[in-house]
Amino acid sequence: MPVYEQKYIDREKSWLAFNARVLQEAADNTVPLLDRLRFVGIFSNNLDEFFRVRYAAIRRLSLSGISGEKYLGGVSAHQLIKDITEIVIQQQSESLRILSNIEAELEAENIFIINEDQITKYQEAYLKDFFVQKLSPELVTIILNDLAEFPVLKDTLGYLAVRLEMNVNNEIRYAVIEIPKTINRFVVLPSNDDKQYVILIDDVIRYNLGNIFNIFDYKSVSAHMIKITRDAQLDIDSDLSKSMLEKIATSVKDRRIGEPVRFIYDNLIEVDTLHFFLDKMKIVETDSIIPGGRYHNRRDYMSFPNLGRYDLLYKPNEPLPIPGLSLGGSILEKINKKDYLLHAPYQSFSYLTKFLREAALDPKVTSIKITLYRLAKNSQIISSLINAAKNGKKVTVQIELQARFDEATNISYAEQMQTEGIDLIFGIKGLKVHSKICVIERVEEGKTRRYGFISTGNFNESTAKIYTDVTLFTCHQGILKDISKIFEFFDINYRVHRYKHLIVSPHYTRTKFVKLIDREILHALAGRKTHIKLKMNSLSDFKMIDKLYEASNAGVKIQLQVRGICSLIPGIPGMSENIEAISIVDNYLEHSRVYIFGNAGLTEVYISSADFMTRNLDGRVEVTCPIYDLEIKKELIDNFNIAWKGNVKVRYHSYKLDNKYKPRNHHAPFRAQLETYKYYQNKIDVIEEVVQRSN
Repeated sequence: MPVYEQKYIDREKSWLAFNARVLQEAADNTVPLLDRLRFVGIFSNNLDEFFRVRYAAIRRLSLSGISGEKYLGGVSAHQLIKDITEIVIQQQSESLRILSNIEAELEAENIFIINEDQITKYQEAYLKDFFVQKLSPELVTIILNDLAEFPVLKDTLGYLAVRLEMNVNNEIRYAVIEIPKTINRFVVLPSNDDKQYVILIDDVIRYNLGNIFNIFDYKSVSAHMIKITRDAQLDIDSDLSKSMLEKIATSVKDRRIGEPVRFIYDNLIEVDTLHFFLDKMKIVETDSIIPGGRYHNRRDYMSFPNLGRYDLLYKPNEPLPIPGLSLGGSILEKINKKDYLLHAPYQSFSYLTKFLREAALDPKVTSIKITLYRLAKNSQIISSLINAAKNGKKVTVQIELQARFDEATNISYAEQMQTEGIDLIFGIKGLKVHSKICVIERVEEGKTRRYGFISTGNFNESTAKIYTDVTLFTCHQGILKDISKIFEFFDINYRVHRYKHLIVSPHYTRTKFVKLIDREILHALAGRKTHIKLKMNSLSDFKMIDKLYEASNAGVKIQLQVRGICSLIPGIPGMSENIEAISIVDNYLEHSRVYIFGNAGLTEVYISSADFMTRNLDGRVEVTCPIYDLEIKKELIDNFNIAWKGNVKVRYHSYKLDNKYKPRNHHAPFRAQLETYKYYQNKIDVIEEVVQRSN
């Protein structure tokens, strides 16, 4: 199809191109070696989730007999499955090549990842003790030939497919060994030289196959890794007698037996062993069958031991303070006077937990309302909310039980909060609650005054260290009154509220953004200066893309920073010639959503939890908030422009999906994330200089 006839890039292929950008980081020699391993792990983890969710959905569509072209941008579900499998096989091959190169470079640094055939005499005693004391008690080993029913293999685990050739009658017996998640995948071995050695527990198991199967009279034994990915769609039953908590909990348990959608195997596995497992597991051609290398579940490389080699890791930047906002004094008193913006991880996420801890103890605070989507393993947010409830505050928490792959964690936290007397809201039928909002009520001089915050990201201390997100702290009573209305909507969701300040999905977000774009179109047609600058994670809604095309054709200059999926095709004459689109993939995950509309010089800036995806616009509760504070507005525009100026880690979106890097054109290297950190450091330096002069 000629380029000018193609209006959209397929969403799935665009996502795979994003994951290829992650893989580029693993291949990039300027990235520290151990961080390159981390990017291999991120690439693998991303791919696992893609198959569990998106590929599984397309497979369901294909099996239903529906072509799906209407929903998939013109390609059939059946053809898309084939295309995806071809792309993934190529990417997997590339990832193995990159991993091999990294391992060779690690050897140059005297770090060796060895297998069972390379174990030295010096390491034998340690490994024998390790196997007996730690690994063997955790192993689940199943002999398969005589089982009436094949066991369910979990998609979160790796397995060794074992083939035993017996001495009697040359009988072949098969077994499967579950590689335990309870033990770190990488074992650091003792050394008697200046080298460091690491072995995967897969190979420790291989090394001990004789011990595991010593009751069998066999003449040969082999073990090759296999991995299965299952459909992760939650099928929630309609039993009215069950609570939402019970329904989600049951559905999460059922996920373990979801339909297989991908099977990866060591390409050196024996043909008969491969066919035995494919047959017993009922893997068919409509599933993605992918030959791979010796090791799978490469997501575990995200937790590869640092070995004390901090010279092979990115130097961490300490989170900076927010100028004018102290973690030592009252944060509510400061917010009472002006708005503040937290930009994590450049600035400390502790301001958010400080806000909640202070609210929990403040005798004047009467209530706290908050939405929760993804939480840290040991959440300080939950601790603060429980503390508030114990101090007599009325605490209301809307917790999203269907946060993908965090359902079990959220169920556990929900049960914990229920026990402590916190009022829980479990969402709205048919709508995920993806908004990131909090409002507290405080009695001051006999009147109720509200304080709160609105964010682009989750209230999660762990991800706040690596996800770039912005959070607005405010006591703007109009904005906070709108947040209170959203909680009323959670409670009585047949009543649609009107909001004076916030833009709320699913009722208003699409129409409001269309109006904002239309206004820029009118400015352009009238010859006024105009522009649109949008930063988001994903852009895939066809109607919004068409509206941006319309704006481009009217002469509106559009700059897009889209980290992940971008179904819009930029730079096509007569369609999108005034649109440029880039993606930044670097040490931090770009996650904030910031929307800037030039408005003929009267610039409007918004932060949002919503991407330009159909699900965010029409199928979720999302909140977009206007920025009224002029300093914060300038800060967000500055942030956007710093990123746009970047010429390191910046790739262009295009119909070719080739992830072409933005050229430097003889300019000095300008790495956006590093320059953003310098921007905030400079703010502190300027204030300190002013203080010194005044003294």
